[in-house]
Amino acid sequence: MTLFISYPKCTTCIKAKKFLQNKNIDFVERHIVEENPTKEELTKWISQSNLEIKKFFNTSGKLYKEMGLKDKLKVMTDEEKIDLLSTNGMLVKRPILIKEDLVLVGFKEDEYNNL
Repeated sequence: MTLFISYPKCTTCIKAKKFLQNKNIDFVERHIVEENPTKEELTKWISQSNLEIKKFFNTSGKLYKEMGLKDKLKVMTDEEKIDLLSTNGMLVKRPILIKEDLVLVGFKEDEYNNL
């Protein structure tokens, strides 16, 4: 099963969803705010993605900026960062695509083509 975590008003998520539909890739969609990723999920996905935790933050988001996270993240532990991400879906970069042991954060057509 392919899990597609998105925010319906996000233009990048809309493009990614359209891409998946055009390629006839079956997926289950999950609203990132209504069903925010848990600490356990985030920990697993970060490990599987081989990306640093910072890549999972929506750094261009309003909430990220309001909270001053650019500087705060520098002094937080990995556990604190994951705890924070699990509190609000608007802090999490989207879309996230999870397929078996593959985790893609954001939408890059080249990466999606490899599906």
